[in-house]
Amino acid sequence: MSDTINRKRRQFLQVAGIGAASLAAGDLLNVSLAQAADGFNAANPGNVLAPIKQVRAGVLDIGYYEAGPKTGPVVLLMHGFPYSIQSFEQVAPILAGRGYRVIVPHLRGHGSTTFLDKATPRAGQQGAIGADLIALMDALNIAKAVFAGFDWGGRAACVAAALWPERCAGLVSVNSYLIQDIAHATAPIPAKVESGLWYQYYFQTERGRLGLTADRRGIAKVIWTRNSPTWNFDDSTLERTAVSFDNPDYVDVVIHSYRHRLGLADGYPAYVDIEKRLAALPPIKAPSITLDGITDGVIPANDGTSSAARFAGKRVHRQVPNAGHNLPQEAPQAFADAVTDVMAL
Repeated sequence: MSDTINRKRRQFLQVAGIGAASLAAGDLLNVSLAQAADGFNAANPGNVLAPIKQVRAGVLDIGYYEAGPKTGPVVLLMHGFPYSIQSFEQVAPILAGRGYRVIVPHLRGHGSTTFLDKATPRAGQQGAIGADLIALMDALNIAKAVFAGFDWGGRAACVAAALWPERCAGLVSVNSYLIQDIAHATAPIPAKVESGLWYQYYFQTERGRLGLTADRRGIAKVIWTRNSPTWNFDDSTLERTAVSFDNPDYVDVVIHSYRHRLGLADGYPAYVDIEKRLAALPPIKAPSITLDGITDGVIPANDGTSSAARFAGKRVHRQVPNAGHNLPQEAPQAFADAVTDVMAL
């Protein structure tokens, strides 16, 4: 690393006051169960993120993978839909090898992340997933971290960076500013882009809910193929991710997410204040690197100027060749480099 990057890391550690959070034995999920939940393959363990730890955070019992030194600057890697922590199976070891403490949580409704109370609404709205990120940091005694993600995870990172700027050391977001403008969600967009969002409209219907319940893997495979037309994934790669969809809350969380973002489902009371703040489309003050995959089949790559006004801090935009929507898994080196570089901005 350059002297500038090393200096940034030292400053970050001083500000963050990061300490190793000790987890009680009761907070740890049995490793064999966690490995099964994450599609652990004993014959090829290097291609999965395991073992999985558990911690109670806010309304959730969050499953997460951790790697790297406990005293390193913290990076939270946030996955999207229909994906899982396996999107970072190559990014995580790269960053851990560079001295970062890497934490990769299962989002609500995915993997081994479960709700603590059966009565808690299975919200999928943007305010909920942003609040989950902060709750996880609180539970692990992390004062400050780099937020890095794509799709749902990029949205969670943007929400947390905008509303809790003091907790964000830097942002890496695929597809730039992802806070949803729900007030204008019914405004049409170009037909070519609309067609890539077929599943979002499908999930507005009861047929869509039943379809997702019956064929989670089949729907994911179609979305992956369209979202990342140059990514030649195989069935084993899909299955390593798809086991995360067997979470009992998966369908409810996903359906609420897509209905809420299009203004066709109400948000839940716990997130009213957060959603009011998000409705103003608050700027992101943290240093940011945004990425577009040039072959992204759902959100066309651009030069970043259309979202420039949403970034109040220093921001760099990059286009990544031969990468689609699942950019961390398709171009892990480019994603890992963005995480490293954002701390030097």
